[in-house]
Amino acid sequence: QVQLVESGGGLVQPGGSLRLSCSFSGFTSDSYDIAWFRQVPGKEREGVSCIGGNDGRRYYADAVKDRFTISRDNVKNTVSLQMNSLKPEDTAVYYCATRGTSYITYKSEGSYDNWGQGTQVTVSS
Repeated sequence: QVQLVESGGGLVQPGGSLRLSCSFSGFTSDSYDIAWFRQVPGKEREGVSCIGGNDGRRYYADAVKDRFTISRDNVKNTVSLQMNSLKPEDTAVYYCATRGTSYITYKSEGSYDNWGQGTQVTVSS
């Protein structure tokens, strides 16, 4: 059974940093893409970043490129999202999600089979 558990959210001032972690079980990461999405009330869930299962290739939304870094630890079974230079518009609930390796754009929410419960990130002074 696939399980995903996010942690690391919280309140941070603009310009600050947070590191989100997604602990996973029930699958081997080299067979699955793992992505981070975020959602604010009243808006659709937005793909933020993804790390490919078969090749480890990293993808980033334009809004977070050069500020966020996704990484995977196959020993600890975690995928992390290091978020630097945070902005108020980064405020959202962040979710990790997984799917079998796919050539479908990582931003396709419907292509993911499993989701975590989400963790709140608030960027405010």
